Amino acid sequence: MTTRVDFYQLSRDPVDVTVAKLARKVLQAGERLLVVSGDPGQRDHLAKTLWEQGGAAFLANGMAGGPHETRQPILLSETCAAPNEARMALIADGAWREEALGFDRVLLLFDAAQRDAAANLWRRFAKDDRVDNRIHKQDESGAWREGA
Repeated sequence: MTTRVDFYQLSRDPVDVTVAKLARKVLQAGERLLVVSGDPGQRDHLAKTLWEQGGAAFLANGMAGGPHETRQPILLSETCAAPNEARMALIADGAWREEALGFDRVLLLFDAAQRDAAANLWRRFAKDDRVDNRIHKQDESGAWREGA
């Protein structure tokens, strides 16, 4: 199995805005998503941000271990276990977890402070035929573009 790992270097938008944008695209593609962060405060903030997208455009979500976790289109967790059967994971805290390689696709967000760790991971994955890694950068208008 090959896992696609998309690296997203945060430069313009903060993590919560980026998570909401990417989560919307995942749901529009008919997929479920697991959002991973080791920080409970960040998970709470992301859950609130997703719910408050406004009107009918809100992004329904729940916490791992909470009621109806298996039915959640977006599940927030501190681990890479996906009781909602998501095949896509988004790592919001920038800390790579090897268990993420069990997903079809992983979206890894990282900021300037995590750049060196992300670059080292990129180099490691470039030598691993089980991983299809890609980089995405944000342009001035806020759109994400694949490539160097």
